[in-house]
Amino acid sequence: MNKKLKKKLYFIICSALLFAAAMILPLSREAVLGLFAAAYLVTGGEILLKAWRGICRGQVFDENFLMMIATFGAWALGEYAEAVAVMLFFQVGEFFQTYAVNRSRKSIAALMDIRPDYARVKRGGKWQEVSPEEVKAGEIILVRPGEKIPLDAVVVKGNSCINTAALTGESMPRDTCAGSEIMSGCINLSGVLEAKVISVYAQSTVARILDLVENAGNKKAKMENFITRFARYYTPAVVLVAAVLAVLPPLLWNGQSFSDWGYRAITFLVISCPCALVISVPLSFFGGIGAASRCGVLIKGGNYLEALGDVRCVVFDKTGTLTKGAFAVKQICSEGMPDEELLKYTAYAENFSSHPIALSIKQAYGGKIDETVVKNVKELPGMGLEAEVDGHKVCAGNLKLMNRLKLKVKPAEAAGTVIYTAVDGKYAGCLVIGDELKKEARDAVASLKQGGNVKTVIVSGDVNKTVAAVAEAAGVDLFFGECLPADKVMQIEVLQSGLKPKEKLLFVGDGINDAPVIARADVGAAMGGVGSDAAVEAADIVIMNDDLSKLAAAIRISRKTLRIAKENVVFALGVKFLVLGLGAAGYASIWAAVFADVGVSVIAILNAVRALRFK
Repeated sequence: MNKKLKKKLYFIICSALLFAAAMILPLSREAVLGLFAAAYLVTGGEILLKAWRGICRGQVFDENFLMMIATFGAWALGEYAEAVAVMLFFQVGEFFQTYAVNRSRKSIAALMDIRPDYARVKRGGKWQEVSPEEVKAGEIILVRPGEKIPLDAVVVKGNSCINTAALTGESMPRDTCAGSEIMSGCINLSGVLEAKVISVYAQSTVARILDLVENAGNKKAKMENFITRFARYYTPAVVLVAAVLAVLPPLLWNGQSFSDWGYRAITFLVISCPCALVISVPLSFFGGIGAASRCGVLIKGGNYLEALGDVRCVVFDKTGTLTKGAFAVKQICSEGMPDEELLKYTAYAENFSSHPIALSIKQAYGGKIDETVVKNVKELPGMGLEAEVDGHKVCAGNLKLMNRLKLKVKPAEAAGTVIYTAVDGKYAGCLVIGDELKKEARDAVASLKQGGNVKTVIVSGDVNKTVAAVAEAAGVDLFFGECLPADKVMQIEVLQSGLKPKEKLLFVGDGINDAPVIARADVGAAMGGVGSDAAVEAADIVIMNDDLSKLAAAIRISRKTLRIAKENVVFALGVKFLVLGLGAAGYASIWAAVFADVGVSVIAILNAVRALRFK
């Protein structure tokens, strides 16, 4: 909470204490009046100042101006408690709304962690550390293990394993050798690489991602506050009617006093104060936000809660969102030996590797590996490795390795990464390594479709075959694979163009690379448990326990909240206009005015509290 918001909270608490003292303590009339005046100025000073500034700028008729003249009217009629209460409740609503807005995007800068700090470039036969912006296309850069790749380049020397999660969101590292293209923002995991720069920093992948985040935030539609839009027409109308009531009847009809009609006009202004709307409408939304929080979904503002009710297209990232993001052996296809023996040979051969694929194979094997029987381990860049396991020559890797061994192997059709194994020069079988679908994914997708006419889509950086398999398993309608962040943003914009004007698109992701598309979507959701800080901060809603089934619950909460808010609007305005008419005709006293304001507010608030309850 920033200093400005803390200051507002202190003022609210101070004003509430002064108000309570004036209402409860047995004090003299002067002391009570002094306490009410102090409470009014503490909580209403900011509103009065805003109203005055609006008048000076020519923007007279807003909610601040109406709050000012309505409470001034209450003071003129001697209804001091009413004047203070209206200001106090208004500021409480403003506090919560401001808090939600400030939290929504304050830390999108966390994405800047993918920006490289320096580039090690070869100049004059020596390696120099310079700013990435200073490196020109065609120069040679050096990237050591554990370092971020500073610029887009092509490897000219060295072999390594590259973590591309910052760009594709996929946790499976990629092998890189001479001739391979590497992108800025990725992390070099193992070997030393020398690479030739193919584009300057301003045109690099990482620079484009950062630009996407900044611009996408500006493109998101910003809903105007309901009270502000309502007051734009309501406030001038009631002020004009009040002025006419105070002046015109005494001028037109003999025997009519200015004091009588002035009293009616002031009563009219007290009635016209939109206290019920000021309190109950925001409370409905915050009740809905509270209900969603108890369900494990953090919604960062009432406007995002409202937008959820209009969601008609839900777009998912794949890895870490629909799938677990943890790789495992999904299938063993052996030839000429038992499955257990094929798994054992492959696990032994991969024993000294720290590659995620090797780790998943060793985990699937589960047994203790006798390292003394593993000898002559040799890495074959871009293909796999070979090793001597208990006197047997074992080769494990991709199809390129099998082709090098001149073995006829039928490519596996299963979705995922395939490790082919040969033992003593003969093909022994293959292991299919893949990500696992979250157990709740299919039910979550089905729940979204049951909740309304919702289209479901996957947009992922993984290969099309793998994405297609996940889409089929989860019951998703449409999928797009092999998408970089810029491609994801483009697909989101295409999907948005196919929606009706009031329909919204929701994107759900978990990685740094998802931050631009989360920010570009009408509503962006992030997985809070495993999601990156950048994705969580860029998101409008956060699924705190990574349970996708909470999405459908959040949408149902949104629709219930909207229904309650609309009920409050119709009820408050209906009673308000009825009593306004009675007040103008002289049939409504100040007590009717108080009921039309405070009484309606209490009823609307009780109705708004229903938004907190959700099964």
